Amino acid sequence: MNKINDPKIELHLHLEGGAPPSLIHQMSKEKNIDISGIFTKDGHYFFRDFTHFLSVYEAATSVLTSSDDFYRLTKAVLEQSAQNGVIYTETFLSPDFCGGADVIAWHDYLAAIKEAATEAEKEWGVTMRGIVTCIRHFGPDKARSVAFCAAETAGDFIRGFGMGGAETVGTQGDYAYSFNLAREAGLRLTTHAGEWGGAESVRQAINDLKVERLGHGIQVIEDHSLVQEVIERGITLEVCPGSNVALSIFPNVKSHPIAELREMGVKVTVSTDDPPFFHTTMRQEYALLANAFKWKDKDFQELNKNAVDAAFCDDETKVRLLKELDTE
Repeated sequence: MNKINDPKIELHLHLEGGAPPSLIHQMSKEKNIDISGIFTKDGHYFFRDFTHFLSVYEAATSVLTSSDDFYRLTKAVLEQSAQNGVIYTETFLSPDFCGGADVIAWHDYLAAIKEAATEAEKEWGVTMRGIVTCIRHFGPDKARSVAFCAAETAGDFIRGFGMGGAETVGTQGDYAYSFNLAREAGLRLTTHAGEWGGAESVRQAINDLKVERLGHGIQVIEDHSLVQEVIERGITLEVCPGSNVALSIFPNVKSHPIAELREMGVKVTVSTDDPPFFHTTMRQEYALLANAFKWKDKDFQELNKNAVDAAFCDDETKVRLLKELDTE
């Protein structure tokens, strides 16, 4: 069986970024919120560049104002994941969008997300775990509130802590307090680095935040000595080729460094990031990679096993996932 259609593991998916535009449009109508400017005439999200993308993203989240909204969102996102063969996903959850990073509100929103995830696993066989994520361009003070939310809800479902947003705002080290707080709560760590901030942002992430995974991370290719450090430390990259092409970091998948990094010995995985924004799916990512680099079944099997190895879930779940990858 072709691995493009086989079970897949995804480690880099933003919950709000996975919202079908039809769902956001419907919610805006229900609440009489005018966000029509973020859609094209045929109902897709519209943005010009990364900065504009961030503003469109935040406009879309403005209609998500209740725990029930996040229940509906989670079910919709996980249904799409399951339809694309995903059996396990680690999803970035932002308390900033769930009650303004107020810990009491966050508990309510999280309960709804977990309820939806439990139902999705029963209905479609897709397992979800959460990575609480601060938003870099909201600043270090906001990040501390988010880290507190993460620490308060760390457990079987909330497994990690990370950071997204505008990578060129400040430095990774500005957020060290929040990452230390999350680490002390037993959470595993990742951060967006090497998407827009060059190899230097990767170096900061490793040295100042001591993460074990990197969101994107692909600009590490600019510094081969840093590539070797990433390899020696066993750091895994959450690579999102379709996102990188859609945002014009690379002109096409063939020019993307994922294959070169893999050949150099870096552990890479594949994810969709914000799939409806970038007109992609996990199936489409695999198909593009197979076409660009002539990857075969064994290549995709390796990508998925890398993802299981780097996943923040418990060992029992990893054993189950590896069995599913080998037998499906």
